[in-house]
Amino acid sequence: MFVLVTYDIVQDPIRSEVAEVLLGYGRRVQKSVFECIVSEGQLQEMRTRVDSLVRHYEDSVRYYVLCRRCVGLVQVTGLGTVTEDDTDQVYIV
Repeated sequence: MFVLVTYDIVQDPIRSEVAEVLLGYGRRVQKSVFECIVSEGQLQEMRTRVDSLVRHYEDSVRYYVLCRRCVGLVQVTGLGTVTEDDTDQVYIV
């Protein structure tokens, strides 16, 4: 599944740790935005790991799961590339 992850994290050290976790699951496309192609299990694992790092009273992390049709409608202005997952489905990133 294609998951767009965005965050607003107050403290630099926590923000860096969350980014490191997310890099293990996907690709950074903007400073606080990651596009991930993951299984349901990987999504749950990623959320658990991120959840253990953030401060729930001051930070925010959002996960947008996009359907295949919606991913096909993604539009990029400026720099952008096409990435393929291991099942040869093409996703715009």
